[in-house]
Amino acid sequence: MCKRLLLFCLGLLAMASVAAQQPAADQAVALPNAAGSLKFAVLGDSGTGERAQYELAEQMVRLRERFAFEFVILVGGNIYGSERPQDFLKKFEMPYKPLLDAGVSFHAALGKDDSREQRTYKLFNMGGQPYYTFSPRPDVCFFALDSTYPTAQQIGWLDKQLQASTAAWKIAFFHHPLYSSGSREDVGLRATLEPLFVKYNVSVALTGQDHFYERVKPQHGIAYFVVGSSGQLRPGILNGASPLTANGFDKDQAFMAAEIIGDQMFFAAISRTGTTVDSGVLRRRSATPVF
Repeated sequence: MCKRLLLFCLGLLAMASVAAQQPAADQAVALPNAAGSLKFAVLGDSGTGERAQYELAEQMVRLRERFAFEFVILVGGNIYGSERPQDFLKKFEMPYKPLLDAGVSFHAALGKDDSREQRTYKLFNMGGQPYYTFSPRPDVCFFALDSTYPTAQQIGWLDKQLQASTAAWKIAFFHHPLYSSGSREDVGLRATLEPLFVKYNVSVALTGQDHFYERVKPQHGIAYFVVGSSGQLRPGILNGASPLTANGFDKDQAFMAAEIIGDQMFFAAISRTGTTVDSGVLRRRSATPVF
């Protein structure tokens, strides 16, 4: 009896020790801002041309004064409504002018309401293609997808590109979320894309469309983010009780900042008032789990 009690107590101590090593769920994790790291930002559903978009852009400029991100990922919803030259000016070039003038590049994926002609817009850096890759560093490769039209041709292209890539970090970005606690989770697209992400060791998927910010609990070792409130916002559609949600924010517009250092990616979601509403660190996938 005494022996069993001793073992039970030792077990409790062991569990307490493990728990003490884990950060609290709401514990803030600062961006290290390390020299030589890869720094970038993420926007989704941003191109409204309204005041909230401009105010969030001002927060991005303020962040860059101390955290010099090199480029911005656009996950669709790039230009809402009409797409005349004056619309590209009002809904993209003017709000992000300080960033563009500072040499920050933007890399876009197309959303469901975006004209396919956006692929030829020079400042979106799509090279005239609806889906493409770019590598800001040899060890990091981004895969931009057109999730509105996931044709067999595109999926075949993605299979080949992922297989051929030797990058340690493989990051996909596209519009339709494979996982979301909102109303626009695309289960069919998940069945198409996720097996490839698992097979070829994609670490992160960045999406939009649901108009809030959400960090989804890792699925098959992959980190999924919904960054869909950089211009558009729909308060109240984020299901905070969803078992999918690691953290979420639907009270204001938000963007995401990220920093890759070795095998770690630090991230922070920042609101229109400059408040960090989520932060953390994740490790890249290094082994392929059983799907």
